[in-house]
Amino acid sequence: MAERSWPPLSPFATGLAGRCPRCGQGPLFAGYLALAPSCTVCGLDLTPADSADGPAFFVMWGVAAVVVLFAGLTEVLFSPPMWVHLALWIPLTLVGAAVMLRPVKGLMVALQYRHRIAFDDPHG
Repeated sequence: MAERSWPPLSPFATGLAGRCPRCGQGPLFAGYLALAPSCTVCGLDLTPADSADGPAFFVMWGVAAVVVLFAGLTEVLFSPPMWVHLALWIPLTLVGAAVMLRPVKGLMVALQYRHRIAFDDPHG
């Protein structure tokens, strides 16, 4: 059987959507953050992909920067009691991190594929 050639896809489009970085159709994840062992459409082996703690690091710093900025502005403009800060910023930090972690992990795996890190041949 002849090998199929896959056109290069945007790692941003495939990664942020949680799709296979080679074909752009199969799901990248088998669970919330667990990668699928392989693409169900094109058969790309996803086991070499290892984003390690990279997504968590970027999400942590990004969400923390936004929360600290808005918490500071809230304090300066309104001076609310401490319980208001706790009631606002702890849930927003947790939800923000949970929402951002999966797309950022997908993006990092897609970038690994695009730049041939851990994958043998990304276009073949």
